[in-house]
Amino acid sequence: MNKATIISAVVLTAVSCSRGSNDQNVTLITLDPGHFHAALVQKTQYAQVSPDVYVYSPGGPDLEEHLAKIKAYNTREENPTCWNEVIYQGDDFLDRMIQEKKGNVMVTAGNNAKKTEYIKKTLDAGINVLADKPMAINADNFRLLEECFEIADRKGILLYDIMTERFEITSMLQKEIAEIPGIFGEQIQGTPDNPGVTMESVHCFYKNVSGKALTRPAWFYDVTQQGEGIADVMVHLVDLVQWECFPEQAIDYKTDVIVTSASHWSTNLTPEEFKKSTGLDEFPEFLQKNVRNGVLEVFANGEINYCLRGVCAKVRALWDYEPASGGDTHFAVRRGTRANLTICQTEAENFVPELYIEPAEGCSFSAVAKAFEPIAAKYPGVELCQQEDGRILVSIPKSYRNGHEAHFGQVTGNFLEYLANGNMPEWEVPCMIAKYYVTTRGWELAQQNR
Repeated sequence: MNKATIISAVVLTAVSCSRGSNDQNVTLITLDPGHFHAALVQKTQYAQVSPDVYVYSPGGPDLEEHLAKIKAYNTREENPTCWNEVIYQGDDFLDRMIQEKKGNVMVTAGNNAKKTEYIKKTLDAGINVLADKPMAINADNFRLLEECFEIADRKGILLYDIMTERFEITSMLQKEIAEIPGIFGEQIQGTPDNPGVTMESVHCFYKNVSGKALTRPAWFYDVTQQGEGIADVMVHLVDLVQWECFPEQAIDYKTDVIVTSASHWSTNLTPEEFKKSTGLDEFPEFLQKNVRNGVLEVFANGEINYCLRGVCAKVRALWDYEPASGGDTHFAVRRGTRANLTICQTEAENFVPELYIEPAEGCSFSAVAKAFEPIAAKYPGVELCQQEDGRILVSIPKSYRNGHEAHFGQVTGNFLEYLANGNMPEWEVPCMIAKYYVTTRGWELAQQNR
């Protein structure tokens, strides 16, 4: 039985917003928000976006968590936002959203089992989509996602995913330094056992977001709904490999990609850890299939080995329960003929990502410093520091470290520019398709090898 629908306007504004101005030609729709990334899109206010946001949801704790974060942004002391959330609750929320078409950009971040279908139906209705990753978590999703891009192209609308890691300063500098032959040389292709590119990220189930302990929905721990780490977080790593190694080049997964192997394994949560993360006293029925000896097995960890235009890459996504310090971490190595470029984020770096240049024998610091001058000119304050172990630290001022949450505003800003132009760079769509081929093909291989 369809529960009673409720339409309500929740005004959460702390400051007044101008309405009806000529430059506010974008209206956001938030569909079934179930992940905090949906709220992070609204941590920033955008001049061209109406403050009225239309939220369609079945209701419940996911919606309450989302609205609480928006309210916190509206009421913060520094740079408060002024979003007005206009809410529809009901089992028919998707059909109602399509019927009403209150906005022209749908934002989706939540249950990933439903996301690809949400995207397709939204595009069919002629509405642009800005989607949190992953847009596909299995092979069936991938085939549907290919169809989604065909629909978007046919209708002249945009489908884009939120790749925040492109705005992390260490990744930006790793990419740009690798384009300087005098420092990096050429990319080493490597082998599956000694890849030319290695990227690894460690995420945590229990952590702080926007200054508050994050409450996860119970379904987050069901890999059939959230997706395994190999198909979820891995999206960022595969994106970085493409974006760095073959910048602004279209990747054709049918000819440019060979996925050679993949594996996955679980992170186990005790009932106490699950309660601390979700607020629930026990594992719900739909998770019982994954409970072994009283603990919940979550297949959140995975590794994919693949070749991209001959370059061997290894990507690993790992999930711990709580961070050792600070939060999620990132590790990345690109091997060049003159130097390796390595991002580390360990205790030695105080859990802050740092970029090191590791010159090959015979490459002097003075030669690296000379070739580095264009980077220093482009990024004032960024300097090279010789380390005792022979590595060269790329010293990055704090002003460049705006943090993961701020990157959502930067990605959204880019998307809004693409929307205004009526298109996006030609390489983006084939690269998105290739990226999800790697992750979903890796998922398939991991299932076979389990």
